[in-house]
Amino acid sequence: MNATPRLYHVPLSPFCRKVRLTLAEKRIEVELIEERYWERGPDFLRRNPAGKVPVMRYEGRVLSESQAICEYLDETVPTPPLMPSGALPRHEVRRLCAWFDDKFHAEVTARLVYERVNKKVMGEGYPDSRNVKAGAQAIRYHMDYLSWLLEQRAWVAGDVMSLADFTAAAHLSCLDYISDVDWPRWPTVKDWYAKIKSRPAFRPILADQVPGFPPPAHYADLDF
Repeated sequence: MNATPRLYHVPLSPFCRKVRLTLAEKRIEVELIEERYWERGPDFLRRNPAGKVPVMRYEGRVLSESQAICEYLDETVPTPPLMPSGALPRHEVRRLCAWFDDKFHAEVTARLVYERVNKKVMGEGYPDSRNVKAGAQAIRYHMDYLSWLLEQRAWVAGDVMSLADFTAAAHLSCLDYISDVDWPRWPTVKDWYAKIKSRPAFRPILADQVPGFPPPAHYADLDF
């Protein structure tokens, strides 16, 4: 009998949240282990020489990189599907996953969440106000783009919910944890996020608590 899967993670990582949402949506039980990856412990580096989370031990294998983990899970546990059928729809999902994990992360998440929270948790000093200001400016462009997408289609990448929705929601949930999303400004995005936030898979995300950084009152409210 295979052991319960283990996910080495940090609570306020959008990449870890993306994997947690995928696991929960597919009803795969997992043991969550918080990993102080920035300390680069030898045991963790043996699991993932890249020194990054998430890392997952699953059915005797060690898996890393959030997109690769999620697609592996979608292929091995196909119900419910998070990747559409057809090459072009799959390309659109992957394109938007990359948009959020690469561009949005570099321009927004890293400049807001990591500056405001991770630096203190890691003992790396105080936020750089220039980065915070740049992130606050960049989020407007990204939210305008996401709003435009959702005005054209029912979900982020098309007519059905996909991994692109979980990827976008993972990043926005981290920003919402620190009150960095002006929801009234983008009502279309807010309505979409309310749908995602109401899914059972999202409940563990809404229960997250980072010591020293309590979430705002609306964070876990489904009628925010």
